[in-house]
Amino acid sequence: MSQRVVLAMSGGVDSSAAAHLLLEQGYEVIGLFMRSGATEETACATEDKQSLPVLNLKAHKQGCCSASDAADARRVADMLDIPFHALNFKDAFGRIKDYFADEYLAGRTPNPCVMCNNWLKFGKLWDFAEQVGASYISTGHYAQLTSVPGETQPALMRGLDRSKDQSYVLFGINRELLDKIIFPVGGFVKPEIREMAGEAGLRTANKPDSQEICFIPDNDYFGFLNRYRGPQETAGEMVDTSGNVVGQHTGYENYTIGQRKRLGVAFGTPRFVIKIEPETNRVVIGTRDELARNSLEANRSNWLIDDPGSEIRCQAQIRYQHKEADCLVEILDEDRFRVTFDDPEYGVAPGQAVVLYDADRVLGGGWIM
Repeated sequence: MSQRVVLAMSGGVDSSAAAHLLLEQGYEVIGLFMRSGATEETACATEDKQSLPVLNLKAHKQGCCSASDAADARRVADMLDIPFHALNFKDAFGRIKDYFADEYLAGRTPNPCVMCNNWLKFGKLWDFAEQVGASYISTGHYAQLTSVPGETQPALMRGLDRSKDQSYVLFGINRELLDKIIFPVGGFVKPEIREMAGEAGLRTANKPDSQEICFIPDNDYFGFLNRYRGPQETAGEMVDTSGNVVGQHTGYENYTIGQRKRLGVAFGTPRFVIKIEPETNRVVIGTRDELARNSLEANRSNWLIDDPGSEIRCQAQIRYQHKEADCLVEILDEDRFRVTFDDPEYGVAPGQAVVLYDADRVLGGGWIM
């Protein structure tokens, strides 16, 4: 009897190809599209093609920014002849939006994709899987899971395609879920996935990858914050590291640590955002040397190994698609650790995730303080 797996379908080529691969591997696949909001709710839109256990969740048809993605996901499911559910996760996405706004207004740089994976894709997705009697959950992430002798859970590894690797945004997964997750596309490079989708006749084969945050499709963070939280009194002074005023800014939420462009001031040499002070509304800028950091501390740690011990020699990645850096990690307590870099790092931003690697294996990570 084939094992049942619930696949998060986003309407993109990766999750579409994942559905195709899972079917080829003999799994019974159920597609799930996670809607981010509810502007319109009508009759149940769930389309079952086979008998399933009774669900406690209801699917709603709605108009929202991801309607075309939902339609693409449904058409792929129809072509592959798999059951498809489009469920409204407005409350869960609301929590992510609150986090995003709170962090920016606190002068930190949020990472909503990591939080979405922690709270929604590998939280609510597993809740749904249990309701339908599934043994596994799956996504189209470029990451891999490998069995390790002597360990009870598989190791989370980088995807084969390093240019698309998404292991960084997966560090916060509950380790107890790892043996219930399948990453079908993680062992392929992107061109292979597109070719495979094309050969299978999937309509998403040539669909461009999304580069935006799902609830900010226009990439206008300032506009989103104003719509979501109302106008903020965040304008103030731009100062150098000695406290000298060098200009004015219209809102500190427009800046992030390490930013060089669109500062609104000009010098003979490049300047970067060094610090954001929400308590004074000041944005501090400085030279590249002043941006350098030899160490950082992180909290809310999540470990994907049996025991990190008291210290680890490893590599740290301080943002998505950033080159990892050799470092020493000291475990301070169950919640916090300190990273000391072998060479200075630039653009260490409070609020971002720092993810720790041993070669291609994710050891764990935390949130930069």
